[in-house]
Amino acid sequence: MSGILLFWLIVVIVLVVIELATIQLVAIWPAIGGVFAMLAASFGQSLLIQFLLFVGISAVLLFFTRPFLKRFIKTPPRTSTNADRLIGREAVVCERIDNLAETGAVVVSGVTWMARSGTGAPIPAGEKVRIERIEGVKLIVSVE
Repeated sequence: MSGILLFWLIVVIVLVVIELATIQLVAIWPAIGGVFAMLAASFGQSLLIQFLLFVGISAVLLFFTRPFLKRFIKTPPRTSTNADRLIGREAVVCERIDNLAETGAVVVSGVTWMARSGTGAPIPAGEKVRIERIEGVKLIVSVE
């Protein structure tokens, strides 16, 4: 086996292994392009022709076939965590929320969470707020 055939074989094997590890329908197309480049090399085509076949076939397959096949691949739905279920719920401020001082906490269903104001305005203790989103371990809230 000539050196260039071995090169294309290694390229194809590496790309197939990457595709098997990621299953994203990205590395398989260059692997197929590599097979065509390897065939061109076995027929004695120049390195330029091999490279153009590799790039051209890979690009055509990636841009035209991948979107079509993605419709048939089921991606698992995003699983909500317990924290995600807090979004939209009402909470009571138990420690004054002040974004500049980086202080503030709210109570939701008996559990105390660090909180920040979604608008940046301070929110006094005792105020009822709505949970807008979660950033890290902090609830971002706004006055109802």
